[in-house]
Amino acid sequence: MKAVILAAGYGTRLQRDVVADSSGRFAHLAGVAKPLLPVGRCALISHWVNALTSSGCVDGIYVVTNALYQAAFEEWASHFTNVKILSDGTKSNDERLGAVACLQLAVTHFKIKDHVVVIGGDTLFKEDFSLSKVKKRFSDLQAKCEDDCLVLSYQCKEEETRKYGILEVDGDLRVLCMKEKPLPSETKSRRAKSLPLLDTFMEEKKEAPIDEKDAPGIFVSWLIPRKPVYIHEISGRFDVGNLPSYIECDLYFKEKQDVDSYMV
Repeated sequence: MKAVILAAGYGTRLQRDVVADSSGRFAHLAGVAKPLLPVGRCALISHWVNALTSSGCVDGIYVVTNALYQAAFEEWASHFTNVKILSDGTKSNDERLGAVACLQLAVTHFKIKDHVVVIGGDTLFKEDFSLSKVKKRFSDLQAKCEDDCLVLSYQCKEEETRKYGILEVDGDLRVLCMKEKPLPSETKSRRAKSLPLLDTFMEEKKEAPIDEKDAPGIFVSWLIPRKPVYIHEISGRFDVGNLPSYIECDLYFKEKQDVDSYMV
């Protein structure tokens, strides 16, 4: 199994917050890509690399970034032996390819034929998350059907349904449908959120605006009627999008003691 970490975003909201912050406490974050932000004792993305390496779940880690941050990622990756960096060639947020296109780029560039675990480079999970458990769940699904795909899911609050893609599942935790940011009255589910058909998806969406092909959830929604998609339940995540969410994530990991076994 291979890991692809999507890290080609420009962190525009976070950078706006850093510039607007009058305290000066976060000036050192200016111009830093979100995956490279210091979180606890190391960069956010390093938590993923350490966990992927310690768990033995993958035999290759590929990080897709952009031309603006490529040098910084290559310097960071020089401290690891199992990480390769790929730039999507863009230099600004307006030029961005989108997460799904970056995933396709990695699969094509590195000629990946194996199963892939796809990771958002600005996301971390809480301590109940285990890569080993995810791999076992995926292996069990694959033993029954090689077309099966697996996505992570957690329960969001009633008032948060309009912020996330909501998955509706059956008793076997197979996804029946995905609703993109529905009203609470439009779904009873509160589950907030594959690769076989990436090329087909991108071909269908090649003329579509970036908002219709950027987020991985859009691909998952498209995939559900075409392949069996199941969920693996977790308690929640840290999604670093702005300064308050970064502060919360950093504080959590500064207070966390057992970082060596985190996410393994």
